Amino acid sequence: MVITVDKLSETPLYLQLRAQVIAGIAAGELRPGDPLPSVRSLAEDLGINLHTVNKAYATLRDEGYVIMLGRRGAYVADAPADPAAGMDEAALDEELGRLAVEFKASGGTRAAFVEAALRAASDLPEGA
Repeated sequence: MVITVDKLSETPLYLQLRAQVIAGIAAGELRPGDPLPSVRSLAEDLGINLHTVNKAYATLRDEGYVIMLGRRGAYVADAPADPAAGMDEAALDEELGRLAVEFKASGGTRAAFVEAALRAASDLPEGA
């Protein structure tokens, strides 16, 4: 899996990294037990501060997507045994509602929002 960042984006770099790792997990490109690049090597490869990568990994750890094994690095965590440990439908509804409001406020239409949501969902692997 190739990880990239857009240094000109308004999205903080650590959130870009977080989103790409989660997308890799969702797409099956990253499986439980797979190692992530070391903080130092990923920071060097991307030309960003190692604290930025560390913050992304710590966020992913706190959310249960990765486990940190000290100097041995970061690894994709096992899927939670309890599906409720992840985002539940109420949280999803809340997040989609927030996104819909922001999209509308920026001039988007309901139809365009629904179309974008359907495109995003169609990228999920079967059974997800």
